[in-house]
Amino acid sequence: MAFELPDLPYSHDALAPYMSAETLEFHHDKHHLAYVTNGNNLLAESDLSGETLENIIIKSHGKNPGLFNNAAQHYNHLHFWKMMKPNGSNNIPSNLEQRINEDLGGIDKLKADFINAGVTQFGSGWCWIESKNGTLSISKTANGENPLINGASPILGCDVWEHSYYIDYRNARPKYLEAWFDNLINWEYVAELYEGSM
Repeated sequence: MAFELPDLPYSHDALAPYMSAETLEFHHDKHHLAYVTNGNNLLAESDLSGETLENIIIKSHGKNPGLFNNAAQHYNHLHFWKMMKPNGSNNIPSNLEQRINEDLGGIDKLKADFINAGVTQFGSGWCWIESKNGTLSISKTANGENPLINGASPILGCDVWEHSYYIDYRNARPKYLEAWFDNLINWEYVAELYEGSM
């Protein structure tokens, strides 16, 4: 399978003021495109070209770092764009809200723990809500790693690489994470991913 850069599901300025058009132009149009281009070149040189994206990530982890990094970041961003929407962070579907209450102590505790995971991820990486055997937990990963490599399914992830926030927030990662959590999450898509992880 060849990697392809998807169109954003909204205009570049649709997430402002929490994520600017300039950030999305760099992040989607340049950074994500680089993962696609580099990933395709490395995939062509591998024996994994017939695999699904998820299998490419799992099978290249620890064996083909260049392919893994680009494939994982491509996967992460495919979902990241859909995990956000204009005027988001409202109306968590009831089935997901119930699971959040049971596994993560409610939305307020989830927010605090999720933001803490992002703030305390040293250097580049991601913070996640992941689902494993139907149970939710909070995690963080370095660089392009994601919960797939630990046998879990990512259902919400926030990119804490500097290119995701430096234009809008400079070095204030906590401020970015709080604005992102409070205003941009597409909970309907998160619920879809949760249902698909069962």
